[in-house]
Amino acid sequence: MRPPKPAPRPDRVSLLRYLRLFRHDILSAQPARLYRAWMAEFRTPFFRSYLCNDPALVNRVLVERPDDFPKSNRIREGLNPLLGNSVFVTNGEVWKRQRRIIDPAFEGGRLRDTFPAMVAAGQAAAARLTEGVTEVEEVASHAAADVIFRTLFSIPIEHEVAQKVFREFRAYQRTQPILNLAAFLPLPRWFPRFHRRSTIRSAALIRRLIAGLCEARAAQIAAGTAPDDLATKIMTTPDPQSGELFTTAEMVDQVAIFFLAGHETSASALAWALYLLALHPQAQDRVAAEAAAFGDAPDFAAVSRLKFTRDVFRETLRLYPPVPMMVRQNLCPESFRDRPVAPGAQIVLSPWHLHRHERIWRDPDDFDPDRWQTEENRACARDAFIPFSAGPRVCTGAGFAMVEGPLLLAMLTRDFRFERTEDPVPVAHLTVRARDGIRLRLTRRAEPES
Repeated sequence: MRPPKPAPRPDRVSLLRYLRLFRHDILSAQPARLYRAWMAEFRTPFFRSYLCNDPALVNRVLVERPDDFPKSNRIREGLNPLLGNSVFVTNGEVWKRQRRIIDPAFEGGRLRDTFPAMVAAGQAAAARLTEGVTEVEEVASHAAADVIFRTLFSIPIEHEVAQKVFREFRAYQRTQPILNLAAFLPLPRWFPRFHRRSTIRSAALIRRLIAGLCEARAAQIAAGTAPDDLATKIMTTPDPQSGELFTTAEMVDQVAIFFLAGHETSASALAWALYLLALHPQAQDRVAAEAAAFGDAPDFAAVSRLKFTRDVFRETLRLYPPVPMMVRQNLCPESFRDRPVAPGAQIVLSPWHLHRHERIWRDPDDFDPDRWQTEENRACARDAFIPFSAGPRVCTGAGFAMVEGPLLLAMLTRDFRFERTEDPVPVAHLTVRARDGIRLRLTRRAEPES
């Protein structure tokens, strides 16, 4: 059965109608032709944007010349209440300094160090599940948040502060559109941005709670009692060029994006993966069989044995990339597919459309995890698979996510069978979510015979 995708809008609509559709959901606001087009131009009275599906253009923007295509401040306008000056929204030397401090915490050996915390979160998530119809986006959010708190601050989701951050973030992500008015209009800095009051309140509370965690950790570091987790690693890593450490205020910005990227995106992918397995019981049984082989307490080597599960997770990221669109701004005069592109134009790279492009992928809307083992698909994956972006700005936690996602998926599927009850409608809030949640029927699997 083919997984759902949003119905596209008509080819021609008024600017006002487009803006209303876009603010509600950027996926259904796009025309069907974008699934075949190599490039599309969109004009407004204030700016022009170019959606690029041509792999050569995507590579130019992300890999070959990233400094000429910095992140657009139009995206920053919508996320500023929560993210401040985090690595997700900065550019230039500020961004490079932040990455020099952050990247060492996510290098190879650290994955092995954080793996026990992922396993503990997976065990706790499976223990919380019960039989019956369950909203699995909530399950996935809870599990992903648990991973973040255990790996960042060595505290489980049951910790009082972790619970408060989790609850507020759930409220925040449902009220905060990806773009606000300032993303479309060239407003002066003093002009109000008209964020919802609930959005501003939730963002402020989340940041206060994170600040408390960072201040407490700074005190532990000073006393020599800090645990060896990601927060300690980042807060004690100096910039190799200047020798400076992150201040507590800077660390609050970074933790906010770790929570957004590490919790919200992981939860989105895990929930959709569970739905896709419910839609395809044979694939689900293959995942459960792989998971059964590694027992109740897998070691890090077990991840390499989850080959089909990893392919299921990749296929989920292809069909439902958590971040559906990325926006850059060109600084220099350009020519895209023989069309002049003036400086200041918005360059939109859409994993959602690129991953389902009809000229690139075979059966692009079908769920087929086995495609990842074919030679044909390797070229598609190389040229048109960017769930974590690409180039210097590739997501720092990409390797982390590709361990966490398959592991949690395997641990939940090992203990429970997931069955479809209804088909969700994908929409884009902060990430690709289901409009009314994803409800599946859970049945506990029988214990394997010894």
